[in-house]
Amino acid sequence: VQLQASGGGSVQAGDSLRISCAVSGRTRATYDIGWFRQAPGKEREFVTALDWSGTRTYYSDSVKGRFTISRDNAKNTVYLQMSSLKPEDTAVYYCAADSRYSARDWDVREKSLELWGQGTQVTVSS
Repeated sequence: VQLQASGGGSVQAGDSLRISCAVSGRTRATYDIGWFRQAPGKEREFVTALDWSGTRTYYSDSVKGRFTISRDNAKNTVYLQMSSLKPEDTAVYYCAADSRYSARDWDVREKSLELWGQGTQVTVSS
């Protein structure tokens, strides 16, 4: 299974942007999936995660109410809709997937997650 993130770009503060993570490859496992981000000079941090059924979502406090994660299993794609973007949202965004650890625990499970995409740059200017 491979993850391919796309859709990043440069926007103004207050704008919206949607990034995607395409999941390819065959597997019988079910994966929780989500997003992390890494800003320049900072460690990678948890942003949001979604369980395999798409019914349970988890967000960091910094993005709660502004970002929405969703998945379209028919298209094998996960989306991150970002609204009211701020300059501090500037980062490389990475999608991740894991068949073992609940999305509920991803804020403390980053280093244990199985699969990672290559990242997509989001730049928010003031």
